[in-house]
Formats: sequence, structure tokens, C-alpha cells
Amino acid sequence: MRADSFFWSVRLNKTRSLAAAAIKSGKVSISDIVIKPSRVLKIGETFRVRHKGYFTTHVVIDFPKSRVKMMLVENFMKTTTPIKEIEKKKLLDLALKIKVNMKSGRPTKRDRRDLDGWY
Repeated sequence: MRADSFFWSVRLNKTRSLAAAAIKSGKVSISDIVIKPSRVLKIGETFRVRHKGYFTTHVVIDFPKSRVKMMLVENFMKTTTPIKEIEKKKLLDLALKIKVNMKSGRPTKRDRRDLDGWY
């Protein structure tokens, strides 16, 4: 199965064209070699996806006939991301959340209640 089609069918990307664009931009590699969207994946192959600041690693278990539900993704792909990378993702998510919540000026009542729980 083509890499872009597989990414779309296991819900790593919203559309097949977005999957192809992500692969073309060099975000996906197999054995540290950047692949093309037309690369045919094999069962048991491990691929690595680069995100902003961290990597995720996945193993191909089987190929779906079409796009599958989120609950069934584990039948076709196994995530083998190291714990170190998962911790990086959690820290980045937390930093982004804090950055979004920060506003300039005086805090509102809601912000003040949230701040009271910090100390």
C-alpha cells in the first residue's frame, strides 16, 4: 500500500493530499531515509514521523481496505514511540497551553481562580 494512502486510512492525516504533502516535506522516514508518498509500505516496517519538537514511531501491522474508525487503528498500526519522546510531547503541549492562556494586563476573575491553585 502506498505511504500516503496508508497515512490517510489510519488517520495520521485528514486527507490523502495532506498526507502526501507531509511525506514530501520530509517528515516521514524509514531507517533514517526520507520516503516519497508513492513508497510502497510492507507489513512489519517501522516508520518515524517528525512533528514540531518530537518524533513518533509506528509499525505497520496490516493494511486496511479503506479509511478506518479511530478504534480500529490499533489493528493496522502499532505506536512504538519511546517514553522520552512522549515526555517531550507532553512538555510542548503544556508550554503551548500556558502560552495561549497568558494574556497581557490584569487577570480576570476566572484567571485569578486558576492562578490560586498554583501555590
